Amino acid sequence: MEVKATARYIRMSPRKVRLVIDVIRGMSVGQARSQLAVMKKAAAEPVLKLLESAAANATHNFSLDTASMFVKSITADGGPVLGRWRARAFGRAAPIRKRTTHISITLDSKEQKARNSSAT
Repeated sequence: MEVKATARYIRMSPRKVRLVIDVIRGMSVGQARSQLAVMKKAAAEPVLKLLESAAANATHNFSLDTASMFVKSITADGGPVLGRWRARAFGRAAPIRKRTTHISITLDSKEQKARNSSAT
């Protein structure tokens, strides 16, 4: 069974978050937790928090065991951009784009993955 969780309006650029989520895509939940815990990227913190939220959703809402779950899909999409201005030479102004990210994660159980591959 698929379990989903989303984190919206994370004040970090999607490009920086994608570096982190590409590492954990396809990993088991336990492996992903340990990988994110030791990662030195700032984006690892909100991604770990989202992974914990998805695991809690699986346990609480669907009574699933998180030990048998893996990261089926995880995406980082761009959210709204805050526009700021910075003073430049000769009285000009240059834009500063403060980007936000929407992260979504889908967990699935390994048993279901095995059943689906044998059915096709």
